[in-house]
Amino acid sequence: MVELTSLATAYGVEPGLRFALLLDGRGGCRQIGWAEASVWRPEQGMIWLHLERDDPVAVDWINNKAGFDPVIAEALLEEESRPRVEPVDDGLLIILRGVCATSPEEVAETEKPADPDLIPLHLWVDGNRVISLRDKGHYMTALRDIRKALHKGKGPNHTGDLLAMIGDKLVRDLEPVLDSMDEEVDELDELIFNGEASEVRERLKLLRRRSVQLRRYLAPQRDALNRMEHDDAPWLTERDKLRLREVTDKLMRFIEYLDAIRDRTTILHDDLGTVISERIARNSNRLAALAALLLPPSVIAGLFGMNVGGIPGVNDTWAFVIIVVVTLAISVLTLWVLKKVNWL
Repeated sequence: MVELTSLATAYGVEPGLRFALLLDGRGGCRQIGWAEASVWRPEQGMIWLHLERDDPVAVDWINNKAGFDPVIAEALLEEESRPRVEPVDDGLLIILRGVCATSPEEVAETEKPADPDLIPLHLWVDGNRVISLRDKGHYMTALRDIRKALHKGKGPNHTGDLLAMIGDKLVRDLEPVLDSMDEEVDELDELIFNGEASEVRERLKLLRRRSVQLRRYLAPQRDALNRMEHDDAPWLTERDKLRLREVTDKLMRFIEYLDAIRDRTTILHDDLGTVISERIARNSNRLAALAALLLPPSVIAGLFGMNVGGIPGVNDTWAFVIIVVVTLAISVLTLWVLKKVNWL
């Protein structure tokens, strides 16, 4: 059995091959390379190959050496795909979506994990082998955890068990993503009355867009898991199907959770619009009140500032004082009226 110390050095060393494991049927495994994987035979035990979908070596192996029908090979190497399940003879062509986390190396370099995204995981599963593919720049903690469990002797025993465990881990990793989105909604709920409207609006827009993107893949993923649960492949045991049913139920709860988050963002968007309208109305009232306060002095100043004859008080030394007092009195009266009608 390969120790975890050597596992770190063996992972992803060969081009196109992230890892290849030969399962012993008792929860353990033995790590192998391209050379041994290329000459593998079913009587040697179950094999799990995890490849890089966009690597030329892996592409050549899938097309020419894996023994796949060209249609199956093309589907496994397809760049963009929605979750689905296609039964082919005694095997299943499966496409699922999982959370792409930041790899430990990238976290060490950037000191900040990237926002998780749902990336495709292409699978071929039959009674003797599991072949999984993902892109070079992607990193899935779900597959890492299964690989570690196998090296500790606590992994799956057969292909159906491995498939159920992959589905379970992929769905498990959705929970922290949804919790993070829910916490951000709570934060925006607090900021909506105190924060900058432009900042809140931008974050709400990104959050709603993200929830729509997640929902786009999680709904067909639920259907794919449900189809796996009801498939009559001989290597899927009743225990495997029961576990897949539990995974499907968990995913349905997460979809409902996501719908609730999306509904909350819609409500917050409406509340934000109401808050902005109230602020605009309040500022408009203040400007109107200011204009009303300045109107009497402006009228008086305009009348007495005309350069024509006959203006009263031209030769009176107290005329300016009287005009100022009258203007102040009118302004105070106007202020009282505005407060009386609740404009201030």
